[in-house]
Amino acid sequence: MEVKKVSRRAFLHRSGAVTGGMYAAMMALEMLPSAPAHAFSLPGAVAGKRIIILGAGLAGMTAAYELTKLGYSCTVLEARDRIGGRCWSVRKGSTQQEVSNPTQTSQLDDGLYFNAGPSRIPHHHQLTLHYCRELGVPIEIYNNVNEGAYHFSEGNGALSNKKIRIREVHNDMRGYVTEMLAKAIDQHALDVSMSTEDVSKIIEYLRAEGGLDADKLYKASARRGYVEAPGAGDKPGKIADPHTLADLLQSGLLAPDFYNVAEYTYELQMTMFQAKGGMDNIAKALEKKLPGIIKTQAVVSSIQNVENGVKVKYAVKGVAQELTADACICTLPLPVLSNIDHNFSSDVSRAVDFVPYIQTGKIGLQFKRRFWEEDENIFGGITHTNNDLTQIFYPSNDYLGKKGVLIGYYNFNDKAKKVGALTLKEREQLALEKGSLIHPQYKNEFETSFSVSWHLTPYSLGGWALYTGDTRQSLYKAFAKPDRQVYFAGEHTTYLNAWMAGAFESARKTVADVHARFTEQRLQYPSSGKSGG
Repeated sequence: MEVKKVSRRAFLHRSGAVTGGMYAAMMALEMLPSAPAHAFSLPGAVAGKRIIILGAGLAGMTAAYELTKLGYSCTVLEARDRIGGRCWSVRKGSTQQEVSNPTQTSQLDDGLYFNAGPSRIPHHHQLTLHYCRELGVPIEIYNNVNEGAYHFSEGNGALSNKKIRIREVHNDMRGYVTEMLAKAIDQHALDVSMSTEDVSKIIEYLRAEGGLDADKLYKASARRGYVEAPGAGDKPGKIADPHTLADLLQSGLLAPDFYNVAEYTYELQMTMFQAKGGMDNIAKALEKKLPGIIKTQAVVSSIQNVENGVKVKYAVKGVAQELTADACICTLPLPVLSNIDHNFSSDVSRAVDFVPYIQTGKIGLQFKRRFWEEDENIFGGITHTNNDLTQIFYPSNDYLGKKGVLIGYYNFNDKAKKVGALTLKEREQLALEKGSLIHPQYKNEFETSFSVSWHLTPYSLGGWALYTGDTRQSLYKAFAKPDRQVYFAGEHTTYLNAWMAGAFESARKTVADVHARFTEQRLQYPSSGKSGG
């Protein structure tokens, strides 16, 4: 039996046609690195093919950026008057109109900002960092974990209605739990088969982890901070007694909302980064690579698969327009797409209609003095509360500067729904009232605010997609392949929901799928080389 030799290029085209995965095939042949964190380089160039991309967020612009490198003619339609989608940094003059509130215009000072959308880049999101490098976007350290920030619990416990440093709660609890465990192991109270030597090693570990003394008892140490700092001369420093375990329990400080060990969560492990000057500098850098390609204020009303292509209807300032192309990449958030006329398959249509998005909101508060640094030695990090604020974020930039912007609340689900239903002024009053319980300086230092409820923001209608184990097996899979000539990209098509990495990863996958489609067509229908007549 004769074995036909197949070139790598032919294999790539054929595997792309079968699986829509030329990119995966290239990785299998070690033509690309196993982690796609380098310049994207697909073989072959395609001229004359037109692609419509819906949405000028990170996914849409990245898809356009990579496709134009390959020779495709792209048009990006964006409903907003700005690019970036949810990757948005609020600055002086930024505007926002929600479905139930009047237009607000940011009065932040020049040079001040806060990230209304994504604010953190994990060190292992290599593709996000790659695009920062390729696009020339400088980054800086983002301080996500700060043991000097606070837990604040409204309630009736002995420690309720008091701001408690995170390090006090963490270290007291480590001490009490390791003390109990060390005693249990030492007294053979646990059903664990260990040698005497192993028991000794475990107890030594627990003593180190919990800060236990020689008798395996927890006593306060410098780990939890000082009430009087050490200094020169006769100033050894003074350490307060630990909070009792009963007080910690009764005050609710061990509830999931509080005992947030962020450094243990994979996505939130240090080191983390942010784009200097605002996260939307990443989006702006992409925009510069796409001159004449993006149409803003283009509100899409219809997406239709037609024979050998796609037809999209949209309007710019009320003027109806229409585009046809060979394919379409749709990156629109699903709650937005659900309200657009389309002729998708039943599986895709159902997924579009039924995948929920989280309700979430933020408020930026500008203060004339960085009192959290000057008065309380808080440099970055997050304070956790059990009230409607949920979280207060301290800025990880411009340390020791004069003014600054806190994220006065970052809330989710029912709390975000409740706060989002308030007027803009009421949101500000809530943030100031509840925040003053922790920082009484709010009253004298506050200058201006700007709030965003993403579930009430047109062309977003939510923060990010939410999946369960069941919907990952059903609804999620509807976006893994194209619906005829329409492809899907965005964080909702990945396992990286809520992260910019989801936008970048999905864009690369979709570009590879589109390119496989059209390069395979060229392979199937080669020119005969004969002149027609």
